Parts: sequence; structure tokens; C-alpha cells
Amino acid sequence: MSFLTDRKRANGLGSSKSGTAHHWQMMIGSTALILLVPLFVYVFGSAIGLGYDDAIAHFAKPFNAIITGLTITVGMIHFRHGVQIMLEDYVHGHTRTYLIAGAACLSYGLIAVALFALARIAL
Repeated sequence: MSFLTDRKRANGLGSSKSGTAHHWQMMIGSTALILLVPLFVYVFGSAIGLGYDDAIAHFAKPFNAIITGLTITVGMIHFRHGVQIMLEDYVHGHTRTYLIAGAACLSYGLIAVALFALARIAL
């Protein structure tokens, strides 16, 4: 026999038990992207119109490579969290689980491919 009320058992859990963590992940990702996207636009924009060899040399610079890698990584992780929240809200059943796993695989796969390509250019 439990003497806890329903409110006491649910206190601090929220409806999905992880809403606060998702919120903070999205807020941190958004803040990082606010700083990274203008830098990425500057880095990428200054490479537009360059020849192949000049573009390779441009992205081989450490600052340009780091900004590009961070923007891709933070952007895709932010994408994954956003898609997961959307799927949790609007999709039900086993389909939700498969779509969330697929979104995670897609985002981490894109991060891996992009960072591999960037490493090939920068190194």
C-alpha cells in the first residue's frame, strides 16, 4: 500500500519524463547555431566563385574547416532532436520507433560523411 498521491508520484517527471532535457538540448543547439551560421555563411560565401584548387586551399585552413565541421555537426544533431520531438508528438505505435531510429541514422550518417569529406579536404 502506497501513501503517495498521484501528483507526488508524477512530480518532476513531466508527460514523457524527458521534456526538460529535450528543451535544453534544443536551446543549446539553437544558441550554438546562432553563432555558427553567420560564421559559416562568411566562410562558405567567401569560397563561392573560387576555382577547384583555391576552394580546396580555402577549406584546408583550420578556421574554415573547424567552423564548417561544427556547423554541420551541431546542425544535424539539432535536426535529429527536432525531428524526434515532432515524431513523438504526431506518430504513434511502432512506426514512431522506426522513424526516430531512421532519423538518428540519417543525421549521424550525414555527419560522418560530411566530416570525412572535410577531413579529406583539410588534411
